[in-house]
Amino acid sequence: MQEGTTISDLFINEQIRDKEVRVIGESGEQLGIMSAAEALKLAEEAGVDLVKIAPTATPPVCKIIDYGKYRYEQARKEKDARKKQKIVEIKEIRLSPNIDTNDLNTKISAARKFLEKGNKVKVTLRFRGREMAHMNASKHILDDFAESLQDVAVVDKPAKVEGRSMALFLTEKR
Repeated sequence: MQEGTTISDLFINEQIRDKEVRVIGESGEQLGIMSAAEALKLAEEAGVDLVKIAPTATPPVCKIIDYGKYRYEQARKEKDARKKQKIVEIKEIRLSPNIDTNDLNTKISAARKFLEKGNKVKVTLRFRGREMAHMNASKHILDDFAESLQDVAVVDKPAKVEGRSMALFLTEKR
């Protein structure tokens, strides 16, 4: 099935109005190019439906199959594909410029857990008041953070100033 077409978008039997269609039989063999009326006649003789499975091809591809069974199989395939998808979340860890070593280690271990679960981590260094004047001097905190997670993570986006904070993105190593 073409990407972007859902099961309900498919044309069946009399809905197929093309002059010529490429026909595929029930067992998957090519029956060649013929008029839509001839193809529909073949499908009716077999006691099943004529389904347009590739409308964008030239000529469009139609298959002689049981439409109900085909719809069921496509729904199953879509459901399985959704099950296998992994949604990557972005977890945020906030730091301040005057963070203590032990606090930093706690945040690093939390980030390690997030990365091992397959999530991205956004490490944010927040500045308040007079801390704004020393933004560049505090960049080493983010660099140290990334360096300590070097064994499990790579820097996705380097440290960047965004308003009153500086952010760094880490992704799991592949």
